[in-house]
Amino acid sequence: MAGDSHHPERSAVAELADDFVSGLREWLTIPSIGVDPAHHADVHRSARWLADRLRADGWPEVEVWDHGPALPAVYACWPAEDPGAPAVLVYGHHDVQPVDPVERWQHPPFEPVLSGDELYGRGASDDKGQVAMHLLGVKAHLSATGQNAPSVTLKLFVEGEEESGSPHLRKLLEDHRDDLGCDLVVFTDTALHERDAPTVNTGQRGVLGGEITFFGGTDDVHSGRAGGAIPNPATALARLVAALHDEHGRVQLPGFYDDVREPSEQERADYAALPFDERKWLAHNGGGAQALAGEPGYTTFERLWVRPTAEVNGISGGYTGPGLKTIIPASATAKLSFRLVPDQLPENVAGQLREFVAKHTPEGIRAEVSFRGTGVPPYAISPDHPANEAVRKAFELAFDQPVRFARAGGSGPAAVLQAWLGVPLVYLGATLPDDRVHAPNERVVLPLLLKGAEAAAHLWRMLAGEDVAMRLTR
Repeated sequence: MAGDSHHPERSAVAELADDFVSGLREWLTIPSIGVDPAHHADVHRSARWLADRLRADGWPEVEVWDHGPALPAVYACWPAEDPGAPAVLVYGHHDVQPVDPVERWQHPPFEPVLSGDELYGRGASDDKGQVAMHLLGVKAHLSATGQNAPSVTLKLFVEGEEESGSPHLRKLLEDHRDDLGCDLVVFTDTALHERDAPTVNTGQRGVLGGEITFFGGTDDVHSGRAGGAIPNPATALARLVAALHDEHGRVQLPGFYDDVREPSEQERADYAALPFDERKWLAHNGGGAQALAGEPGYTTFERLWVRPTAEVNGISGGYTGPGLKTIIPASATAKLSFRLVPDQLPENVAGQLREFVAKHTPEGIRAEVSFRGTGVPPYAISPDHPANEAVRKAFELAFDQPVRFARAGGSGPAAVLQAWLGVPLVYLGATLPDDRVHAPNERVVLPLLLKGAEAAAHLWRMLAGEDVAMRLTR
């Protein structure tokens, strides 16, 4: 990991790399599984660890927000020497996913193992590694510039509930609006396209989860005594599920595509230029699926990033044990999820699903439709935004190659942050889609994190430049 005198930021990152890895490994030993109440004390311990690390790094303002119902979040601020400099808020999270099935881990999930350039452990990629990457980026920026304070006012907001769907994020934003006020948000929880094809993310799809239950009667009944004479809720639900898409794979909810924003021609060109190996993608990202499928007229990347979807996550009803039980079930349930794109709103799609279910509920069946929370809105920012251009230039300096724009098919609280804070949001992360986040043997590629830290160090200098700063703060 030798330094490069052409970029003082790179040399600074290289000098600090060993301490960075050591600190990250220590943080990863804390099992901060926020979705498990048995580990809530560990989430508190993780927050305290991060706060102590920030103070040791010289951040002058550090707080742990552990009041109220939310699991602890960490806030820090390092004001720029220039009071007119832009204020930038870096968002991340320190809670991690459960580790089940633990028997599939090659090493204990909270005993980090370094294998070559890869660090294995829960949270290595999602999201402790990327939060630590930004801490390193600040130190490298100060070292490279010789300054005692960053070129922009930097704020850090690291929540402890992202893996639980950020249920109290809006309350935190409301309670701490003044603290979190900024001119730009930088979102850490994002990945590159490939190790050798770095990209800058410009958006994430939203998500809405729902459940449909069809009720026929109050009890399961003998299929010989009642079959053919009463409605079967499992059969009726199967018909509804089959009607969810047409023969071309387009979603049949009324008005589903009315608000969909099409990508720009430049975005489509960027997606088309990215490397894509169908067989490799199916094996690593498609769960071993045998073939591609999806909405006609769009590439795989476009289907993943800029087109909305309706997916059946599970169907249950009646007897599913060994052997036969000849019944007509009293009820059947389908769990659905919708990935949404700008400018679709979860509440509108919820109404569309209710209308669709009402149309496809036969006589003699009672339908119930419920939703898992209020959903997560989608978010996208124009690649032409000056902050986005600065992020791309910072990445090109760090990776020594051209960088294209992409989007993410998954979801996160980007739209919530942008809406509450009322400022643009850009993405800066350096992990990979195959880091096995949320799965056994999560890992992160350390050289990519170091390049991400270098890009962040470049970015803080660039955002203080007169042209970008004026366009952010005006």
